[in-house]
Amino acid sequence: MEEYPERRIIIVDSLSASLGQGLLVYMAQKKKEEGQDLDAVAEWAEQHKQNIVHLFTVDDLNHLYRGGRVSKTAAVLGGMLNIKPILHVDEEGKLIPIGKVRGRKKSLLELADLMDKKIGTYASSCDTVFISHGDCLEEAQYLSGKIKRKISGKRQRSSIM
Repeated sequence: MEEYPERRIIIVDSLSASLGQGLLVYMAQKKKEEGQDLDAVAEWAEQHKQNIVHLFTVDDLNHLYRGGRVSKTAAVLGGMLNIKPILHVDEEGKLIPIGKVRGRKKSLLELADLMDKKIGTYASSCDTVFISHGDCLEEAQYLSGKIKRKISGKRQRSSIM
């Protein structure tokens, strides 16, 4: 503040993590580039932070075990049975399991289906989707393709009506 007394900082709790937070920051930056001032951008972020669809899956349950999310038994059995949890960040910013499937491909398809259900009628105006991965680019590209097909299908249907 001594060096830059004219600068202001506004803190917004995104109630997200990782790329969910990144998406909110990206969208806020777009608002700034459209000419909105700091107060308007911060207000927009507060009003829209609950609109982020924040879904993910993990390939290895040991990470969830180490983080205290599942028991050692669940991690071992889940690994043996090829169980992949589907998780999301709720409106309070907490990590919540919402399902589980068997197999990595099925978990990625489930993410695409859940995103499609959660964005619903907004799919025709959805122009930004972020996908993050931990050293599995091919799986991220596979998921990207599935999401693009779902969204473009809704855009085609909505433009026909």
